[in-house]
Amino acid sequence: MTAETAVALPALVLLAVMLVWGVVAAAGQIRCVDAARVAARAAARGDPDAEALARQAAPAGAEVRVVTDDRTVRVTVEAPWPGPGSLRALLAVRLGASAVAAREDVIGSDGGGAAWPS
Repeated sequence: MTAETAVALPALVLLAVMLVWGVVAAAGQIRCVDAARVAARAAARGDPDAEALARQAAPAGAEVRVVTDDRTVRVTVEAPWPGPGSLRALLAVRLGASAVAAREDVIGSDGGGAAWPS
């Protein structure tokens, strides 16, 4: 093995680990987006289990917040995502996503909101 290979090989291994971690973190972000969307749809329908649905779809350890106002429901999902192996603390990130849905029980009611076409 040459000196150049001895220097380049660890760098390539580190690059491969970082790329795999990035793909796995992107998958975690997609799970946060899906969890927020599922819960927003369920809460807009009036489902009392919207938060539980979000927790099932979200990564482990995720925080879920469901906020309902006059016309909409907003769901925010945040999850910690550790770095790979011994870089766990150094490369840890926080993933998150939000989704908003119109409440179905107020669509078409008086108050200036748009009604569904008949």
